[in-house]
Amino acid sequence: MDITPQEVSETLAMVTGQNLDLRTITMGISLASCADEDMGRMCDKIYDRITHQAEHLVSVADDLAAEYGIPIANKRVSVTPVAQVAACCPDENLSPIACAMDRAARTLGIDFMGGFSALVQKGIGDADRRLIGSVPEALATTERVCSSLNVASTRAGINMDAVLLSAETILECARRTTDIDCYGAAKFVVFANMVEDSPFMAGAVHGTGEADAVINVGVSGPGVMAAALEQLPDDANLMEVAEAIKKTAFKITRAGELMSREASRRLGVEKGIVDLSLAPTPAAGDSVAKILEIIGVGECGGPGTTCALALLNDCVKKGGVMASSSVGGLSGAFIPVSEDAGMIRAVEDGSLSIEKLEAMTSVCSVGLDMIAIPGDTPVEAVAGIIADEMAIGVINTKTTAVRLIPAIGHREGDVLEFGGLFGSAPVMSVNRFAGSVLAHRGGRFPAPLNSLKN
Repeated sequence: MDITPQEVSETLAMVTGQNLDLRTITMGISLASCADEDMGRMCDKIYDRITHQAEHLVSVADDLAAEYGIPIANKRVSVTPVAQVAACCPDENLSPIACAMDRAARTLGIDFMGGFSALVQKGIGDADRRLIGSVPEALATTERVCSSLNVASTRAGINMDAVLLSAETILECARRTTDIDCYGAAKFVVFANMVEDSPFMAGAVHGTGEADAVINVGVSGPGVMAAALEQLPDDANLMEVAEAIKKTAFKITRAGELMSREASRRLGVEKGIVDLSLAPTPAAGDSVAKILEIIGVGECGGPGTTCALALLNDCVKKGGVMASSSVGGLSGAFIPVSEDAGMIRAVEDGSLSIEKLEAMTSVCSVGLDMIAIPGDTPVEAVAGIIADEMAIGVINTKTTAVRLIPAIGHREGDVLEFGGLFGSAPVMSVNRFAGSVLAHRGGRFPAPLNSLKN
């Protein structure tokens, strides 16, 4: 499909008045060739591989932003899940690999690097165990490295041992970074049905089924979507709302498709996917919560919110899929609390709770994202929240995730300030009736009947 001058003109209008940007250009890089039994050699190989392959990523992204007038908020790199690369190295502490990744990120001038990760949905191997044990130190001693664990899938069920380990890891990441508002936990995410081509942090990895290097692009555009819906008359029915969402999603995704094609051509790597998720920012008007309220909900979190979000998510996918040669990643609508001014307001007003957010995750792109909880929340409650979210993903054959930030030293109602795209996180109330048994039972929640697809 050719991209027309009219599409470019419409896109520029979205940029100047409606906060349109590309949230990220992410280069996925395979580290398969970097495996080594010696930690020092492996770290050197990883640093050299990343800095060589992504040498021109930032300059090309800056050139594209200048030429097309579309801001690119973040330049990122994702790599092969490190537990797979490090399996042949006997070292217990794998955090030096994260330090090598962080050093590469600083050298390149990229914003974040994902892939200090492991896939443990069915069992925990020795390298997986060592990586999980290294996550708190790795995230406390690096600035730009992100980590993720896939602890569940529809095909395998839920690894409940990994769920408890994840909960303990989240709490320890927060404890190690109390001096920076427990920011370490914001760089760690727990998945069910993790995808191999997401450009979004903290969960981006370069899957084993990918080419040696690819370019994946993540679009944004809640402000554009809100502006389009505000043009509808008050008596527009939901079919008309759906059509407006689809048409706008098509236009937003075309901007991502253009940049994806050009970036891959100039960098000489394969074009991957366009992730057409609506990713909010703390900027005024750039809010998924606002879109839901324009659709007709009184305030985000109120009755009708899940219905409105389901409509938005479905129509974004329907509109965007025709605008790109390859849609992938997560694709839909994100609901990160700290990154969405409307979500923050809803929490502060008492209309949005963790329980309501959990219901919303059954119909949106990912899950419980960037949620601050009281620092004294028991590990069993954290594990229970993770298990609940994993169950939604496993039973419904969709990607779900949990990114919680235990606010050590803070109570409900306090606010953590991260700045930038991460925004600010009001500390939310947690139901403490998790009990002391479920989280410690261990074993595996068996795969559901709908896993039998063959």
